[in-house]
Amino acid sequence: MTTADAFNDAFAAMPLVAILRGLTPETADDIGDVLVEAGFTLIEVPLNSPCPLESIAHLAKRLEGRALVGAGTVLDVAAVEAVAEVGGTLIVSPNTNTAVISAAAARGLIAVPGFQTPSEAFAALEAGARALKLFPAEAASPAVLKAVRTVLPAGTAVLPVGGISPTNLGPWHAAGAAGFGIGSALYSPGVTPEDLAVRAAAFVAAYRAL
Repeated sequence: MTTADAFNDAFAAMPLVAILRGLTPETADDIGDVLVEAGFTLIEVPLNSPCPLESIAHLAKRLEGRALVGAGTVLDVAAVEAVAEVGGTLIVSPNTNTAVISAAAARGLIAVPGFQTPSEAFAALEAGARALKLFPAEAASPAVLKAVRTVLPAGTAVLPVGGISPTNLGPWHAAGAAGFGIGSALYSPGVTPEDLAVRAAAFVAAYRAL
């Protein structure tokens, strides 16, 4: 199975990306297990976390066949290569950097860059993005997403990221969101596995109820 196929399957199973900003390698295994048990299949460790490559390596090995793991806040080509070397397959960025996107695509990785404007969205797709991250979602709205969706190629997956909670998935989904990136409302440093399990279950239930 190609990485693209694995991403498509994971996204179809549960299109929620767990953003684990601040995760440490010591807690990575327990956190990953809780998320997968709740139904998450896509996990992102931002590169401004402590020892992020070590955490990504831990999770990619432990969750192989159960979830795709990669990096967030990927800002340059060197970071793409570093993530690939430790087994990460997701390359998530807050911005539209076509060099990063092209490098990820060339390595067979899944690039999910951030965008705010149609120009950025089309540049990202042309460079090889597999999905688009509307970030920060607080600076947009479901109405903005609905308007952008009318001009994007059919089937383009757009994921709002920023300020997403179990209670506001509905309007975004109705406007055409294919999935969501979820940060501090799901995980923050110090959250216990027990609390994470409750939060994760709430997000999964809210998505399945759409």
